[in-house]
Amino acid sequence: MDNILKKLLKTHQTVFSFKELLIKSKSKEDNLKSQLNYYIKNGDLYHIRRGLYAKNKNYNKLELAVKILTPSYVGFETVLSQAGIIFQYYSSIFVASYQSREIKCDNHVYIFRKIKSEILTDFTGIQILNNSSIATPERAFLDILYLHKEFYFDNLEPINWKKVYEILPIYKNKRMSNIVKKYHQEFIESQ
Repeated sequence: MDNILKKLLKTHQTVFSFKELLIKSKSKEDNLKSQLNYYIKNGDLYHIRRGLYAKNKNYNKLELAVKILTPSYVGFETVLSQAGIIFQYYSSIFVASYQSREIKCDNHVYIFRKIKSEILTDFTGIQILNNSSIATPERAFLDILYLHKEFYFDNLEPINWKKVYEILPIYKNKRMSNIVKKYHQEFIESQ
């Protein structure tokens, strides 16, 4: 484990799952648990929650978000507010997942919203940034419309409508298509 820990500490990854460590270390489960406890006591690793560890307390919260429940990706209000599409500030991190849950972890709230499996596992409009799966603004926009018939967007200027229409078919939803056309038309008329 010493070599594995040294290798991990040199990577850009800040959060590690027990499963990842088990595969990389090739240790037996009980041996790995003992070693992890030793490193946590010595301050070489930070235990975030059951099965999740970090290099230290300054880990990437978005990286953790996609490791609490997998498969998942950061999206919804988190991405839309970062892109300037909605102006409301949210301290919680919103994540698309296979189940709906709210999890408080290390004094931070993660809100998981259930998305149908075929959509969740389709990586169209999902990018990997800093070891996290994150929706593009266009995918986050569509995911919000998938879950909500009506949603108020403060600023549709950052939306790339060509990308929206490229991603839209993964939802296989006529209602959504009509709503997207309505928002697009309203945007065109406001210009």
